[in-house]
Amino acid sequence: MTALPDHLALAGDFPAATREQWRSLVAAVLAKSGVNVGEGVGDGGPEDALSYRTYDGLLIAPLYTAADLPEGVGLEAAGLPGEPPFTRGSSARRAGWDVRQRVADPDPAASNRAVLTELAGGASSIWLQLGASSSGVGAPVESLAAVLDGMYLELAPVALDAGAETGAAAEALLRLVSARGLDPAELAGTLGADPIGHAARTGDRPDLSLLPRLAEAAAEFPRLLLSTVDASVYSEAGGSDSDELAISVAVGVAYLRALTQAGLSVDAALARLEFRYAVSADQWASMAKLRAGRRLWGRVAELCGAAAGSPGQRQHAVTAAVTLTRRDPWVNLLRATIGCFAAAVAGAEAITVAPFDSAVGLPDDFGRRIARNTQSILHDESSLARVLDPAGGSWYLESLTEQLAEVAWNKFTAIERAGGAVAALESGELASLLAASWQPRRDNIARRRDPITGVSEFAMPEESLISRRPQPQPPSGGLPRVRYAEPFEALRDRSDARLAATGARPKVFLAAFGPVPARTGRLGFTRNLLAAGGIEAVVGAGEPDELVAEFEASATALAVLCAADPEYAARAEPLATALKSAGAEQVWIAGPPALAAGGAVDAAIHTGCDAVAALRSIFEVLGVPA
Repeated sequence: MTALPDHLALAGDFPAATREQWRSLVAAVLAKSGVNVGEGVGDGGPEDALSYRTYDGLLIAPLYTAADLPEGVGLEAAGLPGEPPFTRGSSARRAGWDVRQRVADPDPAASNRAVLTELAGGASSIWLQLGASSSGVGAPVESLAAVLDGMYLELAPVALDAGAETGAAAEALLRLVSARGLDPAELAGTLGADPIGHAARTGDRPDLSLLPRLAEAAAEFPRLLLSTVDASVYSEAGGSDSDELAISVAVGVAYLRALTQAGLSVDAALARLEFRYAVSADQWASMAKLRAGRRLWGRVAELCGAAAGSPGQRQHAVTAAVTLTRRDPWVNLLRATIGCFAAAVAGAEAITVAPFDSAVGLPDDFGRRIARNTQSILHDESSLARVLDPAGGSWYLESLTEQLAEVAWNKFTAIERAGGAVAALESGELASLLAASWQPRRDNIARRRDPITGVSEFAMPEESLISRRPQPQPPSGGLPRVRYAEPFEALRDRSDARLAATGARPKVFLAAFGPVPARTGRLGFTRNLLAAGGIEAVVGAGEPDELVAEFEASATALAVLCAADPEYAARAEPLATALKSAGAEQVWIAGPPALAAGGAVDAAIHTGCDAVAALRSIFEVLGVPA
């Protein structure tokens, strides 16, 4: 890089900005919004007013400077990519990543077509589902040769995912390599063993003896990994980022012990493991998770006595299944793009983008093509593959990575004190840890504090649902499998069923009165909330007599009043009484709960209310079957 001439100082003509100036300006803006702040951090100042905590308890501030970095944190402490503690990347040799697309179809012929199409369309490796595993259901293991027919295994790696049939799938793959006369040194990819992850999904007891057997069978295949620690299992059970990291490291340690006890050296065992993490539309959290994961695993390797030059954590990032929606699935394209971007910036070795229609059923050719092209655009057109750790040095990201690593390490050591990953799984400790993280998130989703675009916010009740071949249900019996949108989608399903049975959706009458500018906000809020449940809003506006007449013509049993507080004080009670006299079983109000205390108003809906519970109650009033 060419040095900047001395006479050209960046921003040299501008006075240096101070934190105090920023705080003063922000306080003035907040004051205009009615928020009065104190003078300093911790006394209700601007930072406190604008800060929030994540599900991992991490404090997110509105402004970060070098002074906000914890001691010993920053680019110098993080080292270089490919060097311990590996925060900035496991390798310094390349900035690109492996475009690894998933094929999971129970029909062997369809799986083969998908494999060849993915590779011809830009994928560089295949994540292959075989049999029934924690991730889903794929072609039978005995059909492996047919599924991989036409695929050059020496050029494109295969990542197997076969659950309880991993041993048989590994044998089938190695037999195929031998039958084709390939050089064992040319075969890359992973056998994908994850007995603890499979047990977490199914409730079965994990068999860690599988790992030493695979190590023996694959001894002549130096580039072939043995295990993929699938942390997405814990993400899909409702876990937070620190849960996912802590459990994956604990599982990795269990596999490390199994391999070293079977005779592998620490370095040899470390070189045979891969970790799979979920990445979401929360790009900063996803970047911090991958960076923190490498740092944690680097610390484990150090404590286990890994030699200098031992590889860092190999990471396979997948766009998070918990965030996918069946309704308005096109929005999944945006979620996947952000997740892929975060994984690429954070230095994942392999990335899988789930097709936008994955939650609907088996993805079609169009869904798979767009998923591949998402990676191609980011890898090639956006030039993300040309830069190592482009976000390194961000004061916010470095601070977030450090905080997350610390919380995850504390959880990991707690799992180890409980006897390790297997003991914690069988005792229910892992389930309790994940449930404790899921409960507040589930509550925030229900209250729309965590909005889901196209589902809980800005829903389209009249959308045409896309149709896909049904996807076989994966094994269950262990940890739950959740998707954030499910509660709202279940309500939409009830609305669709009512439409199919009667020719009309559930309806609610909105009685809007008072000045138009004053009532518009609550009217829009109510329509948006009802749309999230697939409920048609019949809007009436005018004076009380007009509203009662319009309600009688609406053919519904529930009305919601929409106006400003002064209008409620003067007219809500008599209007609610009149509406009930006209046949309303219940009358609700859009506004603070205190407005529904006693009298003719039965309930209130407001910002932060439990929208799922409110919509279920509306369905009960309207007689919509569960």
